[in-house]
Amino acid sequence: MVLAVVVHEASIQDRDGAKLVLQRIKGRFARLTLIWADAGYAGKLIEWAREFASWTLEIVKRNDDLQGFHVLPRRWVVERTFGWLGRYRRLSKDYEQLPDNSEAMILLAMINLMSRRLRKNK
Repeated sequence: MVLAVVVHEASIQDRDGAKLVLQRIKGRFARLTLIWADAGYAGKLIEWAREFASWTLEIVKRNDDLQGFHVLPRRWVVERTFGWLGRYRRLSKDYEQLPDNSEAMILLAMINLMSRRLRKNK
């Protein structure tokens, strides 16, 4: 499930956007110690996360020896979540004009998904 959502301009680099997300969740999840990320988040962000909140940012790297599609450990979780969000009409395209509205739509979609799963278990 999604811990935090930050929608920002496309001109912000992934590493800087990640800082916005990590700043939003600091202090909210005491058990959070390890964060997986792809190679786009490598570099200074690893050290920043360690200094900022004592988090370990582990980069899941692709093996260049493999040909074709292969599921990489932990990276499929994000792609799967994007797939779930894409099923909601308001999130299938960039309809929202304000970042706050986009964030709210993502949170509503995840609440809907979670409540449906909880209902199935009863």
